[in-house]
Amino acid sequence: MQDLSTYSLSKLRALEVQVVEELKTRHFLSVSKAREQILHIAQGAGISVKELMSGKSAPRAKSAPAGAKFRNPNDASQEWSGRGRQPNWIKAWTASGKSIDDAKI
Repeated sequence: MQDLSTYSLSKLRALEVQVVEELKTRHFLSVSKAREQILHIAQGAGISVKELMSGKSAPRAKSAPAGAKFRNPNDASQEWSGRGRQPNWIKAWTASGKSIDDAKI
């Protein structure tokens, strides 16, 4: 490292300008290199630049709806998959002291 204490004020300011310019250049080069690497990875994964820039991922295939796992013994038309909020008939069933396992299909 250089001893900057011997530099004149004008020489230090000139050095400052050079440092700022070099920082800008290196930042630009590092961003360009990162962009090239990202695009290379995206192309290898089969993702277009448009998809990459939109920030949206490829659409997922929709899964089939979950089948019923529970049926109301008092009303066979009421079923529940076991996912999401419990329907009122399940809440009433368990509140009355009965086991949810008794409603399994």
